[in-house]
Amino acid sequence: MVFDAHRHLGVLPSFPFYGGPPVRPDICAKAMINDLIADMDAEGTERALVIPNYGVPDPEIAFSFNELCVEAATKDDRIRAALWVSPKPSDEDLTAEALSLAGEPGVRALKLSFLLGGKATDPACRPVLDQIFAVARQNDLVVHVHTSPGAASDIDEVGNLIDWYADDVRVHLVHFGGGMSGHIKLAGSRFFDWIEAGKQVYTDLSWAIGFAPRWLAAEIVRRQQGYDRILFASDEPWGDHASEQAKLRAAFGGELARLAFHDTFDRLYS
Repeated sequence: MVFDAHRHLGVLPSFPFYGGPPVRPDICAKAMINDLIADMDAEGTERALVIPNYGVPDPEIAFSFNELCVEAATKDDRIRAALWVSPKPSDEDLTAEALSLAGEPGVRALKLSFLLGGKATDPACRPVLDQIFAVARQNDLVVHVHTSPGAASDIDEVGNLIDWYADDVRVHLVHFGGGMSGHIKLAGSRFFDWIEAGKQVYTDLSWAIGFAPRWLAAEIVRRQQGYDRILFASDEPWGDHASEQAKLRAAFGGELARLAFHDTFDRLYS
């Protein structure tokens, strides 16, 4: 069985990214719950955490998919929902509305990304971050945080959230740093330092480049730490389920594979 700890629901409009013509690169995005379930069936995905789709620089679009994800979780017991929240003060009312859904059946996580604005170390964002993590704590939810190299999503910035909040809130660092520098910072020491310090930190290897999965697996075995902190995630429709699964299976075997593809998801999101 494959349990997918990070995939998206909702169709985004075309957008002129990077000064080009309007495009919609997430061509496999699904707007309907039945289509999502059909994809899961075709893949052999037994369980999934479903997150509002985002990427177009209009946070209201991502917020608009929260109720769809909650509905998906109530429609099929194989699905769990994450809610889109924002650290930006300008999104505070929308975030408050999203957090009001935190107790709904099937909600297991809050999704936080700085790609659409804000910064962990911006003092203006701290009160909203405190509120987001307080609701996660009160409702026993995991906080998903996007990572990618550079700017506000770099692990140097996002890692502050682990230092501030992960003593008593589980934090899932999506994409294991998202690229070369993030992988080296995390696998080289930081990920294991946090575990050693008692931080409740988790990650997945979606977007991970060639060397990272096998190096991380080797470090887990060498250090005898982190076996239960890695999850499989497809990041569909931005990732590719088949290739993400093949990548992880090539690097992880035995107990590591069982935990990553099944047991750790079961413990966090069931």
